[in-house]
Amino acid sequence: MLAAILAITCGACITTCCTSSDDNPVVETQQPTLQRIIKRSKLVVGTTGDYRPLSYKEGNGNYWGFGIEMAGKIAERIGVSIEYVQTSWPTLTSDVLAEPQTFDLAIGGITITDARKETMLMSDGYLANGKTILCRAADADRYQSLADIDKPEVRVMVNPGGLNEKFANENLTHATILVYQKNEEIPNQVAEGHADVMITEITEAPWYVQNDPRLAAPLLNKPFTHGEIGVLMRKGQDDLLALVNAVIAQMKADGTLRQLHEKYGLVYSY
Repeated sequence: MLAAILAITCGACITTCCTSSDDNPVVETQQPTLQRIIKRSKLVVGTTGDYRPLSYKEGNGNYWGFGIEMAGKIAERIGVSIEYVQTSWPTLTSDVLAEPQTFDLAIGGITITDARKETMLMSDGYLANGKTILCRAADADRYQSLADIDKPEVRVMVNPGGLNEKFANENLTHATILVYQKNEEIPNQVAEGHADVMITEITEAPWYVQNDPRLAAPLLNKPFTHGEIGVLMRKGQDDLLALVNAVIAQMKADGTLRQLHEKYGLVYSY
């Protein structure tokens, strides 16, 4: 499979080089991308590490999650190891477009949008998502619609720089919006009463409800938006994009993607 994709997408061979360190990997930007990755023997992956259960970085530096396993499948198809580089939601676009390039692709809770596709490449979707809320279990009956949330006395907490903050600013003109730096800490902030509602995704909310009985997701089956999560990379890496899409298609066909959905308690929609 890899040989076929290389033959189709890479074209003429280009001599490349790459230097890297554990703290500051540097990725060459010459094409073809797959040839460069194979020569380096490593796929460099950007991820936020703050988005359970899609991408989370433990205190010991280890990453886990749905997106992390997807990255593993991509690296396995290429036949290389993985190095993770931590990015953030506010800097995701600039990190993808940075010179010198710091990672080959970004993964983990990244919604496919027209705006992103204008300046970058996005893979086919591998996980359905949509905006929803987390709130305290005791308040679940209180929040049954967006109108119930959009009131001055309701404190809505979001992480900065991503689509959650954008959604809140565009749709909640009366609620009190609180921006909190660490996305992974917001559910606990809500549970402890420092905020009333968290804007989140249907991919993230179930994990917190399952792991914290203080929390509820009353609108989980009625998301405000509908979309898909995919793999993000800079333009000009069409050979890598073709391989990623081939991996996603194979995982859909052989049941691997469904198994990942079941493992992380997420709804399978393909």
